[in-house]
Amino acid sequence: MYTLRQEQPGDWWEIEALYDLSFAPGRTALSSYRLREDVAPVAALCRVAVWEDGGAIGGAIRYWPVRVGGSEALLLGPVAVHPTAQGEGVGGALIRDSLERARSICPRVLLVGDAPYYSRFGFTRAEGVEMPPPTNPDRVLTLALEEGAWSEIRGEVSRAA
Repeated sequence: MYTLRQEQPGDWWEIEALYDLSFAPGRTALSSYRLREDVAPVAALCRVAVWEDGGAIGGAIRYWPVRVGGSEALLLGPVAVHPTAQGEGVGGALIRDSLERARSICPRVLLVGDAPYYSRFGFTRAEGVEMPPPTNPDRVLTLALEEGAWSEIRGEVSRAA
């Protein structure tokens, strides 16, 4: 069993180790990481799943502020679950919890990921949203947390100022 809580400053290295374990060695070379460099994550949306039997972090999610064609958006990711807990709903719980919290921060969420997985949370393929290369456009997904939040938003994704 696990509980979800706010990421704390002392969690940083344990979360980074989880990301290293969960993703390919070159994860920091991805274009989404260029958008995160020297930008603080949105602290209110950085959440962890902590195992109740020992306090270890078994899952983590972070969000980052970005701009899409001049409009504010949130970049979801990375989200990771320890390999021994995958398939147990931890990732979904982190995503649902953080999306609900994101509603009060920004009406638009963007991510780079697998549409079959993220569609269960309402994400769809982005139209007119361009991530920095070499991102596959089919993996750029968006979610409107308010009706019409993406309707007029087009352009390149850039770092938040």
